[in-house]
Amino acid sequence: MKKIIFLVLLLIGFTSVKAQEIANIEVSNILDNWHNAAAVANFEKYFELLSDDAIFIGTDATENWNKDSFKIFAKPFFDKGKAWNFISIKRHIFLSEDKKIAWFDELLNTQMKICRGSGILVYKSGTWKIQQYVLSMTIPNDNTDEIIKIKAPIEDALLLKYRR
Repeated sequence: MKKIIFLVLLLIGFTSVKAQEIANIEVSNILDNWHNAAAVANFEKYFELLSDDAIFIGTDATENWNKDSFKIFAKPFFDKGKAWNFISIKRHIFLSEDKKIAWFDELLNTQMKICRGSGILVYKSGTWKIQQYVLSMTIPNDNTDEIIKIKAPIEDALLLKYRR
């Protein structure tokens, strides 16, 4: 009897690990396909991989778009035949217990050099969709003071605008 219980528990554990591996591969493929769609300027594919209520947060403090406003911003780039080319060089994916929500962070090779992307995907109607994506430029800690000097005048104006 103990052997049967052990085998059942082992099978359940194996099935759970396998489900996690499959979901990780699916999420990674969605993100890779999304980045590739931008690189080859496939507007339809790029936005098809976003959920209807998706949010894209860019590197500029003013860049916080819902899907429709992000489409308007991005369309001229895609119309030129190449939007942007982000290649993931390292990615971590985490899943909720029910395997219907994934969150991730990734380092990207981009035209802005190394950047970081992070976000959330949701599993609905048999497919993963990107619900939020945050793009951040990485800054070496030794260069922080220099970057603050560049950002200060612009961001002081933003602080006044958004101060409540």
